[in-house]
Amino acid sequence: MRQSQLKALRPIRTIAFSSIQTSVSLGAKATQTEKWVPADGDTFATKEGFIFNVFGYEHPEGRVFAFLKYVPARFRNLLNVKYLENTWTYMHKKVFRAEKLYTAKNYKIFIRVFRANFPEYVYYCPFRTKEILTAPVDAVKDLYIPKDCLKRVNALRRKDSLQRTAVDLVEMLSTESGVPQDDFGLHGSIALNMHTTKSDIDLVVYGAQNFRKLEAAIDLLAKKEAVSYVFKNRIDKARRYKAKYMGKLFMYNAIRKKEEINSEYGLFKYTALQDIKFESKVKDDGEAMFRPAVYKIQNYRPLNAESKLNKSLVPSIVIAMIGCYRNVARKNDSIRVSGVLERVENTRTGATFHQTIVGTGTSEDEYVWPI
Repeated sequence: MRQSQLKALRPIRTIAFSSIQTSVSLGAKATQTEKWVPADGDTFATKEGFIFNVFGYEHPEGRVFAFLKYVPARFRNLLNVKYLENTWTYMHKKVFRAEKLYTAKNYKIFIRVFRANFPEYVYYCPFRTKEILTAPVDAVKDLYIPKDCLKRVNALRRKDSLQRTAVDLVEMLSTESGVPQDDFGLHGSIALNMHTTKSDIDLVVYGAQNFRKLEAAIDLLAKKEAVSYVFKNRIDKARRYKAKYMGKLFMYNAIRKKEEINSEYGLFKYTALQDIKFESKVKDDGEAMFRPAVYKIQNYRPLNAESKLNKSLVPSIVIAMIGCYRNVARKNDSIRVSGVLERVENTRTGATFHQTIVGTGTSEDEYVWPI
């Protein structure tokens, strides 16, 4: 589930599915796919009605690492979490969304409830020596790939106002940035055809270089007042990924292209060593826009006595598993980090290095703050 950092590894294994529907119920005919390489940002619904978002690019054979996004009404009371007041309708059935998706407390609840009621969704990962929420591939019923979802919305003869706004927005962003429309995708409620007039537009762009082009184009469009940034906190201001177009809020994030996937499940073994807090400078931000976000760092400065490390233990990389910490800093920016120091071992060569993980699911006090 964590994105490894070494280049030129073997391509990720293709996971074969048997006749999974890629159905978005948008008036377009459902298609079939026999092979699917799960990528961060893909969404799927299970036979029980749970809706998950795929996490990252490394997945065990026959399983998909994912986080729970929506809970069907019949299972709402199983999870002792606070839900958003808004409700959604998926395939004519009501679904609910936890108010806080990414807290360590809620993740522990999800693991406990699924272990007791749907044990096939809990997987003990031998490379991380802990239980992780996953979905077995044979539980996947409907699959939503952002790129395909945008194509289906585009093909609709009769679009509602939000669908039309989304299509117009992509056309404008493509023209302004030079990023082909084929490298855009739709995520979120529009992709699943469960949106309302109050829904946001959740866009994705494939590729690091395309993301940087889009980032620059949106900045230019904001100066032209064609869009307007929305900053609710310092993370929003640092990421600059949220804006309004024609009165509708939209967000954009990056997904790796196939040739940018440089990880493989089982290549590395991760051992948690200790909690640490420090400041450092970003040395390389080339993979900071993805999830997990990868920041190569230098100039490690501990912030407490426990974080003073021998030189051999100083991390060279920060991995942010939590989506909101994507793209919060650029090259040469300083960051403040609270996370878990890990020893990473290549299972083939025995080579080791150290990294810091933010978003372990064990503590609420983990973050990457721009300074």
